[in-house]
Amino acid sequence: MSDVTPSLDFRPELIRRFDVSGPRYTSYPTADRFGPSYDAHAHEQALRQRKPGALSLYVHIPFCETLCYYCGCNKIPTRNHSLSAPYLDKVEQEMRLVAGMLPHRGAVTQLHWGGGTPTFLDDSETQRLMDFTREHFELQPGGEFSIEIDPRKVGARRVEHLARLGFNRMSVGVQDFDPAVQQAVNRIQSFEETREVIDAARASAFASVSVDLIYGLPRQNAFNFAATLEKVLDLRPQRIALYSYAHLPARFTPQRRISEAELPTPEAKLVLLGLAIRRLAHAGYVYIGMDHFALPDDELARAQAGGKLHRNFQGYSTQADLDLLAFGVSGISKLGPHYAQNLKTLDAYGAALADGQLPIERGITLDDDDLLRRQAIQRLMCDFVLDLPGLAAEHGVDDAQAYFDADLRRLQPLAQAGLLDIDDLVLRVTPQGRLLVRVIAMQFDRRLHDAAAQLHGARYSRVI
Repeated sequence: MSDVTPSLDFRPELIRRFDVSGPRYTSYPTADRFGPSYDAHAHEQALRQRKPGALSLYVHIPFCETLCYYCGCNKIPTRNHSLSAPYLDKVEQEMRLVAGMLPHRGAVTQLHWGGGTPTFLDDSETQRLMDFTREHFELQPGGEFSIEIDPRKVGARRVEHLARLGFNRMSVGVQDFDPAVQQAVNRIQSFEETREVIDAARASAFASVSVDLIYGLPRQNAFNFAATLEKVLDLRPQRIALYSYAHLPARFTPQRRISEAELPTPEAKLVLLGLAIRRLAHAGYVYIGMDHFALPDDELARAQAGGKLHRNFQGYSTQADLDLLAFGVSGISKLGPHYAQNLKTLDAYGAALADGQLPIERGITLDDDDLLRRQAIQRLMCDFVLDLPGLAAEHGVDDAQAYFDADLRRLQPLAQAGLLDIDDLVLRVTPQGRLLVRVIAMQFDRRLHDAAAQLHGARYSRVI
């Protein structure tokens, strides 16, 4: 297809064939493999034994004023802003507790506020949160400090305030600009207020602005989604995240308010994806991987070209494989071979902290095979290339052919279909296979292929 970037080749017939349910691999093992045996005591030990090195921080603000029906995040819809101050008390308590367990004061090169809607907090509260973050951790000059923005609640003045706090990257939720689609998902947002936020970010010297879109929402069609794409391209963000809507009403209660009769058919959804890919490519965007596009001069595109792209719970990053400390309800931390997830409700989270305990619900410690497979999946998702002999040698495995025998057998149908090439145990994802890189990565997920793991299949969204 001449109008598609050479890094990506949209083949609907392959997507139809391989569009299965599978993990997104923001971590490996995936969070559904975490268990209660990794508890607050285990996490305290991991914190106290942490080696020196740069840190990434994540703060989860669960509140939002309106409920978007498509949302699968851990959120608390409310207009009661009096909830935020006591929540910040708890987050500060957690930060103080964690920072006191670290043997070295943390040098932070990456910070992200997510939610919910972080901009549910007012200016004094965002100032307070940033102040006590700086009190407990060393935010480094030149770090990546990002925040998720709801343009319906944020104007130019608030963007200037966030820049003064130190934020230099922004993710702007859009999803769709069509009024009928917005009404169907309960997110009414004008193009003008979105433009105001993005213009203000540029005026405040934000290094990058990302816009989030979703295809497959109710009432979407090729005509109105094309109009949304044109408006987004008029805004010219450095990055565009193009997510597939996963309709899982059994898991996410708000999705029960969406009329299934108004959802695009699988065939119509493929049309929307193909339309977006062609239009973004024509506008000069490069496919980074896993739903993400960027302009060629964006740092993510440059990192991928240089083989230095990484992936974490917040998506793609230029930062190396940092330890991540997460604060707030449901946040997931990563410390070397350990993952830990916080308690998910305000009451349970607050009760643990009131007892002076880390608010950990579950976690996992990776074994040697997990560490190897985590790296394999990371490199596939970021580079679209995986050198199995090199990976094996790095992890002290003598015979890559024997070690990956089951994985290679599972990969054969994908290779025969043209999703990847395998030459001397080096895997290269083809342009037509890049949209399906999750399917390729799944073949290295030992835990997914365990017999008992088949019970988890319904928990995952489809890959496209």
